[in-house]
Amino acid sequence: MEPTARIYQDLTRILVTREEIAAAVRDLGRKITADYDGRDLVMVCILKGACVFFTDLIREVDLPVTTEFMSVSSYGSGTSSSGVVRIVKDLDRNIEGKDVLIVEDIVDSGRTLSYLVKVLEQRHPRSIHIATLLDKPARRVVDLTVQYSCFDIPDAFVVGYGLDYDEHYRNLPDIGVLRPTIYE
Repeated sequence: MEPTARIYQDLTRILVTREEIAAAVRDLGRKITADYDGRDLVMVCILKGACVFFTDLIREVDLPVTTEFMSVSSYGSGTSSSGVVRIVKDLDRNIEGKDVLIVEDIVDSGRTLSYLVKVLEQRHPRSIHIATLLDKPARRVVDLTVQYSCFDIPDAFVVGYGLDYDEHYRNLPDIGVLRPTIYE
């Protein structure tokens, strides 16, 4: 899909290009490979937003990994978190004694991931860390450490590469700032 495609008309600008994403994901895969060498790594994809990032990232990790999927809801169809977190789809396997890497599309306030880390800690993994494509540290309202991040971004509503607004725009290969008239 070219940046001249109709779907790009809903963006005010492209924030991160597909080429920048590919390079950052490749670099992150190398870091994860080095950091988890010789360990029992379970990579957990947070659906739906992280699915595109997750599939690209696991192909850049040169280790035997186990993959898991969770769906956690805190947004509904709005643009800001409701603050109420619920697990829609839980892990299928036991993570006790394993190294868990939560793979998320974007870390904003941190509430959802903070809650999720606490839930998973009760299952006694060896470690829990977070990898995210995008980090908005200016929006953080809880104390949360993100160990791996591809890009720090400004406080803007972004879509593309798996990120959505009301289930649309996930198919954009770039990450762009959504025109406010679309969601206001």
